[in-house]
Amino acid sequence: MADLFKNLYSKQFFEVFTEALGMVLKDFNSAQFLKRVYTDEWEELELKQRMYHISGIMEGYLSPDYPESIRQIYEIIDALKAINVDERVKYPDLVFMLIPHYIESNGLDDFETSVAAMEQITSFTTCEFAVRPFIIKYEDKMMSVMLQWAGSTDHHVRRLASEGCRSRLPWGIAIRDFKFDPSPVLPVLDRLRNDPSEYVRKSVANNLNDISKDNPQVTIDIAKKWKGQSKETDWIVKHACRTLLKAGNQELMQLFGFGSIDDIEIINFNTSKSIIRVGEYLEFNFELHNRSDKNELIRLEYGIYFLKQNGTHTKKVFKISEKDYPAKSSTNITRRQSFKVVSTRKFHMGEHLVSLIINGVEVEESAFELRP
Repeated sequence: MADLFKNLYSKQFFEVFTEALGMVLKDFNSAQFLKRVYTDEWEELELKQRMYHISGIMEGYLSPDYPESIRQIYEIIDALKAINVDERVKYPDLVFMLIPHYIESNGLDDFETSVAAMEQITSFTTCEFAVRPFIIKYEDKMMSVMLQWAGSTDHHVRRLASEGCRSRLPWGIAIRDFKFDPSPVLPVLDRLRNDPSEYVRKSVANNLNDISKDNPQVTIDIAKKWKGQSKETDWIVKHACRTLLKAGNQELMQLFGFGSIDDIEIINFNTSKSIIRVGEYLEFNFELHNRSDKNELIRLEYGIYFLKQNGTHTKKVFKISEKDYPAKSSTNITRRQSFKVVSTRKFHMGEHLVSLIINGVEVEESAFELRP
């Protein structure tokens, strides 16, 4: 069984962290620090709760003068690098997000110091979460800084410019104003659309995908404008439109070359059995016929309609393929969908559905029953 993520805050982590703290903070007492960490509730705390807990304890050892505490944090990061933190701690960029959390919790009223700190620290541990309260409180001022960051020579800072202003960043607080009106974000994304770093381009695509969930036409218009500029920008556009493509948006289907399905036919759509037990796989197969005289670019997907507790269904779409199917061809296709128990989905017993989707159009559907 894989170790829990929260256990990244391990004995080895604390050995390294307290060593660095001791190199910077006068009269630092490692045993006292760890005693404050390992409270009776420690084992029950999840990853982010542990992160916040450790950040709060670190705060008690730093200077009460905020700018001075930031200077100490710079020295702590230098100490961590000097003792080879990358080799001694798993996922240091993740576990040390406790440092940006300190900035988020203590620096909101010192804009200049905090912004300078996030720009410097984000190459060590991302500040994408810490920057969000600053955007909410100082939107115009902070977005002006983000636009400057988009021109940084450091790709970590450029990514922060995009990732930090995502309206729906996972794990992060939502930026509600950007859900209603994403226009303040667009100049940042436009400046980064041809970024040489894949790390940055992926963030731009994810930001646009977030926008598509609340303002689909904004993402569609940008996709039309950017498509064809370069191979890199085409990748951004396609990745940014993934949610809309899964939803079957026909405007985008045509933009990406997925045309009419008049000459495409599905026959012999069968499920392996009508009753599936939790822990088993649903297997289904079918034949796809391209009856056209030319090759056809086809986006082929299937949807599972999961039964909800209230008796309705929620649909999740899975891709099968996205490719040219030869003229006058017949292709046999088999797929399996797992119903093993996972932490991210709770199954409800009863009738479920599986459907086939061609270029965003649902063409076939079959029911099956899920039992314990």
